[in-house]
Amino acid sequence: MRRTKLISLLFISCIIFILAACSSESENKEDSKELHFLFNFVSQTIDPNLDYTPLRAGVTETLVKFNDEDLTIEPWLADKWESVDGQNWLFHIRENVTFQNGKPLTAEAVKASLERAMGVNPGVEQVLNIDHMEAKGQDLTIVTKQPFPQFPSELVHPNASIIEVTAQDPEKKPIGTGPFKVESFIAGSSLEVKRYNDYWDGAAKLERAFFEFNEDENARLSALKSGGADIVYRPPMSSLADLEKDENYQVESVVGVRTHELIYNTEHEIFKNESVRKAFDALVNREELMNNIMLGQAKIAEGPFLPNFAFTPDYPSKDTGQEAALEWFRKAGYDVNNGKVTKDGKNVDLKLVIYNSRVEFTVFAQVLQSQAKEIGINISIEVLENYEDYLINQDNWDLGMYSPLISPRGDASYFLNVSFKPNGSLNFSKVNDPELTAIIEELDRTIEESERTELIKQALLYIDNKTYYSYLVHPNVVVAYNKRISNWNTSKSEYYMLTNKLDVQGK
Repeated sequence: MRRTKLISLLFISCIIFILAACSSESENKEDSKELHFLFNFVSQTIDPNLDYTPLRAGVTETLVKFNDEDLTIEPWLADKWESVDGQNWLFHIRENVTFQNGKPLTAEAVKASLERAMGVNPGVEQVLNIDHMEAKGQDLTIVTKQPFPQFPSELVHPNASIIEVTAQDPEKKPIGTGPFKVESFIAGSSLEVKRYNDYWDGAAKLERAFFEFNEDENARLSALKSGGADIVYRPPMSSLADLEKDENYQVESVVGVRTHELIYNTEHEIFKNESVRKAFDALVNREELMNNIMLGQAKIAEGPFLPNFAFTPDYPSKDTGQEAALEWFRKAGYDVNNGKVTKDGKNVDLKLVIYNSRVEFTVFAQVLQSQAKEIGINISIEVLENYEDYLINQDNWDLGMYSPLISPRGDASYFLNVSFKPNGSLNFSKVNDPELTAIIEELDRTIEESERTELIKQALLYIDNKTYYSYLVHPNVVVAYNKRISNWNTSKSEYYMLTNKLDVQGK
């Protein structure tokens, strides 16, 4: 009898335990907060020193942060810094910060990370211009190769993210200091991150997030409407009016620090001619790109930088349109008969290259192709993968389109160095101009802010006069998200996306 009672008690206890476990599991699932974020640029690696995604997904952080509100820099992993001469810098590394494997963030760890970044990414090495570093406790001394007053602003670059260098496989599972740690990564598809509970600035509200990639804007919109995505970058422009009317969604559109540009391959004979570059600059229809193709979600660009920067000059006005373009072709020595352009009795054939993640480039390329055809110029269009590498390393193209983040650090030095020095990592037009290089190098040596401003203006007016690129529009950063999402901030720099403050309410 006692044995029967004992068995009954044990059975009841097991049932209670199972029910409690199920209840706990159910509550955990209900309390679990997940978010799906759909981005338009595809990542094949999440090595932070080569790709921006780890910073955007809250996995890594940099020493210095860009303030999206006033376009200035502010402390992040470095809580303060100083220099008396613009060449010898002392950074104090924030205390009580740990990597996602529990190791402490020290000056030595930061030094090792920056050394790795410069070793694997020539662009980082070029812009940081570091001669040597010394670490002691939380103090990191950095000596640049020459006076470099804007040096702290360069540390904002996502590829200068700080990682734990002894961790295995940084291309798929980097260890950073951010609020989320990598759970899994599928190249070209998705990144899953999970909350890092010991994050120095307070554990994230989200338990996990999925940072996914899709270049198809219609697929991104479908995912938002079906509930497969909570936040999507750059939905189709044509969908914005309907999304704004829908009580389930929020649409944000802000002018970012990106600029659409037309690139000329100046190593080709046709575009060595300054007047030919000016002819195409006159031919492109910026108003059509802004109003008809981008549906007003942009501002017309006179130069690479937004006009509200102190160093943006007043540009001279220019004649535009077909007649202005034909006049420049005449000045370039081309034959113009009955509104058609030829050279030495032959038609002009050109190759324009673009990439998929900017859907407006496809349409605008076709518009430019049509406009060129009206004056007798034949343009073929090719869509490419690995676009940046192709522009730098290949020579079988004449024109290209690109959309760089022109000023993600509130200073023009980075842009000028990487875009116009002969070995610049983003010198797609292959510019090699000793006079322009001399201006940039003088800027890099100059400490006084007013003098720097005048040198930047001088460089920008020189670039405008030479027309090494045609700057088209400053596109808006457009994001649509479900109204269940709270504490989302549309970053002008497009750097900071998944944060510890981001939250999602129950369905």
